Amino acid sequence: MENTVSHVATWVIAGLRHRSFGTLPELRSAIRERMDAYNREPFQKRAGSRLRVFDAEEKALLRPLPATPYEISRWIIGRRVQKNGHVVWEKNFYSAPYAHVGQGVDLRVTSQVLEVYRNHEGLTSHLLFAEHVVNEYRTNDSDQPQGEKYREWDTVRIGARAERVGPHMVTVVNRIFEAVPVEEQGFDAALAALRLSRRYSAERLEKACQIALDGRVRSPRYAHLQPILETGQDKIGTRRLPRFEPVEPESGGYVRGAEYYAGGDAR
Repeated sequence: MENTVSHVATWVIAGLRHRSFGTLPELRSAIRERMDAYNREPFQKRAGSRLRVFDAEEKALLRPLPATPYEISRWIIGRRVQKNGHVVWEKNFYSAPYAHVGQGVDLRVTSQVLEVYRNHEGLTSHLLFAEHVVNEYRTNDSDQPQGEKYREWDTVRIGARAERVGPHMVTVVNRIFEAVPVEEQGFDAALAALRLSRRYSAERLEKACQIALDGRVRSPRYAHLQPILETGQDKIGTRRLPRFEPVEPESGGYVRGAEYYAGGDAR
């Protein structure tokens, strides 16, 4: 086989040796012409040519080329689907079917596409973000459950939920978003604080937010609020400083003159 390829290459090059080409398409066209001429050359020891053998015996056995060209891909095994229904790749987020939240999936990444697999079954696919893009989301509607309960979280919805707790909770959520350069980076922290309302009443959570803010924590998070609630600090009554009532001065005070300080008798 190697000798045959070498013979063909030598034959093609010999026919192009004294020609010059200005572009690659011109060279490709000339090579095709030489290859066609080579395949039409009669055999030396048998009837016919390579082209006739191909048409008669080999052409019917060929299969069509794939609809899309082959791409070299990378496989990332065991990437976990986060609670928000997305997997992370190169600092961006790509949705996976919501039923697989918390499970491990495999990613097939090409130069343009990211595909999500589980047990060799394709689940979903996305166009990749450009290399300079970070902290962005690609979400297929078909990957998300239907219904109000599973609407995608955004700052408006998070803010509305915070308002149901109280004004101090709203302040906590607003400061979380103020502390991050991209809004999506604050989603997990804000939702973690709001989820405390599942274990504690809105009144207690609102009080914990007030205590954290009064403690001069610039941006309270779950790590600040949860200990306050767990230890019951929000249940302790606010300490009040003792109040001193103003006292009216007496009409006649003691007046001590120079004689007293000089050692004389007090009068």
